[in-house]
Amino acid sequence: MILQVLTLIGALGMFLYGMNIMSSGLQKVAGDRMRNLLAAMTSNTFKRVMTGVGITGVIQSSSATTVMVVGFVNAGLLTLTQAIGVIMGANIGTTVTAWLVSWLGFKMDISVLAVPLMAIGFVMSIAKKEKYRNLSEFIIGFSLLFLGLAMMKDSVPDLREMPEVLSFITQWTGYGFGSVIIFLVFGTVLTLVLQSSSATMALTLIMLSMGWLPFEMAAAMVLGENIGTTITANIAAAVGNTNARRAALAHTLFNIFGVIWALLFFHLFLEFIGWIITLMGYPNPTNIVYTTNIVSGSNESTAALYGISMLHTMFNVINTCILVWCTPLIVKAVTFAIKSKPQSEEEGFKLKFINAGPVGNAELAIGQAKNEIIHFAQISRNGLGYIKSAIHSQTDDEFETYRKKLVKYEEIADRIEYEIASFLNSIPKESISDTTLTQTKTMYKIINELESLGDSGESISRILSRRNIHGKRFTDKNVEKIDAMIELVDKAYDAMIENLKKQPGESIDLRHAVDCEIEINNMRNTLREEEILKIEQNSSSYQSSVYYIDIITELEHMGDYIINVSEAVNNKAIS
Repeated sequence: MILQVLTLIGALGMFLYGMNIMSSGLQKVAGDRMRNLLAAMTSNTFKRVMTGVGITGVIQSSSATTVMVVGFVNAGLLTLTQAIGVIMGANIGTTVTAWLVSWLGFKMDISVLAVPLMAIGFVMSIAKKEKYRNLSEFIIGFSLLFLGLAMMKDSVPDLREMPEVLSFITQWTGYGFGSVIIFLVFGTVLTLVLQSSSATMALTLIMLSMGWLPFEMAAAMVLGENIGTTITANIAAAVGNTNARRAALAHTLFNIFGVIWALLFFHLFLEFIGWIITLMGYPNPTNIVYTTNIVSGSNESTAALYGISMLHTMFNVINTCILVWCTPLIVKAVTFAIKSKPQSEEEGFKLKFINAGPVGNAELAIGQAKNEIIHFAQISRNGLGYIKSAIHSQTDDEFETYRKKLVKYEEIADRIEYEIASFLNSIPKESISDTTLTQTKTMYKIINELESLGDSGESISRILSRRNIHGKRFTDKNVEKIDAMIELVDKAYDAMIENLKKQPGESIDLRHAVDCEIEINNMRNTLREEEILKIEQNSSSYQSSVYYIDIITELEHMGDYIINVSEAVNNKAIS
């Protein structure tokens, strides 16, 4: 008996592991295309829902889609309204798994093909093309999933040989509507523990097919599974921003509302499902007497399996049809429930699109990091304004205010670089494609260049401090020339940030960025030569001129860092 239970647990682990590998392989095959589809196909309600259906149907994991959506909201790639529509579609898409298990796992013995498929998967895993290696993960995961399902079916004990267990289960099914609530809670808890509604659905189908449960109790478990599956998104959102937590809460509200109406009309809903199954040519599953004598593969067994799968599908379809029109109300409800926290200026410089905690989806993480890098560039640009203010300061107190801001910005740049790098380091390299791996390497270079911009601002503040200590001042003409140089650097910032924001497929305007760099270099050369000539004519201004040339040189260095970023983007490593 103990060995049988351990085998059941091991088979369940194989099922879950197979599903994870299959989903991971498909996500790597899709890669950027999946992220781009999710970001692009959200212009109207219908597209949002169908995008959720399509992506979840392909990657076979509503949890992965929902976590991805929460991450997109966190990264600012989707609005809350768009995310809610995709999440609704994901709930429909996840029902594909139940149908695959019902059809392939029970009507066909797909496990017979599992080992040969794994051989094919192994051959593909050593192929040179990345696409084939990623597909091999899907094939091996698919094989393990159905091999695990077959082992679960075989390891479930026969209740005819265990009358005391059968009596115990029968006892819990004898409380009328109270039993419905009991099994609903059981389905919720089991899904919370397994972190997979698909695994709980597979167990429910096995127990139903072996006569452990009547159809009504299996239906109640399915309703519970729809509540339990929301925990994954809430865990992912726990370390996210306000809108990410709102998206996860919207997912929870969606499923809880569905369970409420399904319970209110429980028997009517089951009759509706029974009517659909009879139209398919099978017995009404609500009229079948469920016992351990039901033969696997018989019309009665098939009707029960298809009935549960149909209930899962219709529950999510009907729920979506009702709530899709209430999306604005859901947005208002979750916005009211989760208030935005007022941020101080210091808090505003923290990471905006990525947070501490586990990476929910490796491919999605690249999109989050890209948006965080754009945010980093915008923060860095603010320092340029403080450089100009520090140069124009008329009093020591005014200068000290801007000097401290430049020092603080250098510290902020160091912290953001470290946190983005730590986030990129946390991405499991085995879960991403080679193309995405190349993108991460380029991102390390870009954040290093952006951090150097912060160093330049702090260096200029030190140059100005030394100038003030020696009691020197720039002439109005010199200040005008520095302002002109700052304007050119600001224009280069424009080109860099514009290139960072480019979407995949859009051309990078490197020519504009290069022109800005050439202008900065030419102005540096001109201003330096003018000032050297001035020193030759009037050596008394030597010390002020040195500080002036140092600032011009540091601004030119900023131009170098900026063009380095644009050139990295031009390699299409971040797009």
